[in-house]
Amino acid sequence: MIDQVATAFASEDYRTAAKLMKQLLKESPENPWVQFYLGRLQEVSGKYQDAEKMYLQLLRSTTNSKILAQARQGVKRLENIKKEQTKQAIAQVKTNPMNSEIGVLILEPTSSEFKAQIAPKFAEIMQIDPYTARLTIPSRGWRMYRSGGMGELQYYGQQLQNADIPCFWTKLADIQKIQVFQVHYFTEFTPQGTVVCRNASNQMGSLSFNWSEVKQRVLGLIPIFEEVVDRDVRGKLERKTQIQDYFHFCDLHLPSRHCILRIYDNAYEFQQGIALAPQASQNTIRINWNSLLDSIEGQLPQGKVWSEFTTFAETVLEQRELLDKIPSHMHIFRRETTVWDPAFQLYSGLAFVRNI
Repeated sequence: MIDQVATAFASEDYRTAAKLMKQLLKESPENPWVQFYLGRLQEVSGKYQDAEKMYLQLLRSTTNSKILAQARQGVKRLENIKKEQTKQAIAQVKTNPMNSEIGVLILEPTSSEFKAQIAPKFAEIMQIDPYTARLTIPSRGWRMYRSGGMGELQYYGQQLQNADIPCFWTKLADIQKIQVFQVHYFTEFTPQGTVVCRNASNQMGSLSFNWSEVKQRVLGLIPIFEEVVDRDVRGKLERKTQIQDYFHFCDLHLPSRHCILRIYDNAYEFQQGIALAPQASQNTIRINWNSLLDSIEGQLPQGKVWSEFTTFAETVLEQRELLDKIPSHMHIFRRETTVWDPAFQLYSGLAFVRNI
């Protein structure tokens, strides 16, 4: 009867094949050939997941070379079907002009134990090998996984979320719309905050806010680069750029006003406004900065804090074309521009739009 099933499939007479399979599944369900043709029947019926499961089970359980070869061919056919379906789905969403806006797809961290469970799903959706998938899913901090048209990113993002893989996506324009004010100093701290600050047009002014408006903070270290003279492995002098220190940044997010108050240590005027640290001649910028952060934390004991910028930056620094589209809103004097500045703006902006 197996020969009759094979003949029915060869002539694409799937109705006859289904009738024959119904009898064979009652008589010898453990027969590898019966299992293989069950997979074929599921495949031609559009039950691709069931078919793939059956083919993979045969690859693990049988030693029959003919069945193994045909099961591999079945897996390959299903892979091609998935690729074509993905291609068609993405082509469809691209027909909407709104879906061509540039955006980013971010992977969120998960535990190592859960990562092992979702890596095969991630590999299947993104059509990569399972080992690469497991390395790609982050255990700590966000990973900037992909940039491109919003339609394509939304398609992949929804597939990932349906598979319980934590991620989110957003338009770059939503980050670019956030107003950023550089804080020079506080003139009032309680019961409300008032700051002297500078807007994106370099205009100076003041802004008062209730601390309840600050929903979260973003902390980050931005490298300070200096050109130094060093000796190479042969002892010859050479010039190279190295990280000498870091600027300390603290962003306060006020989503109700759609703005960020940006504070950083070397631009904050500690001698102006109200004193937030005991005045002493030996006070360093670091002492004053830590006192400022402690004072802010005292007003926001329950506020969310995002502090894994460096981890995120490592996943995005090579995407220069993307970062060039993001104004950094940092008034730092540098001899040469660096992608670290817009990378922090991207990180802070992502935290902003992710949680409003």
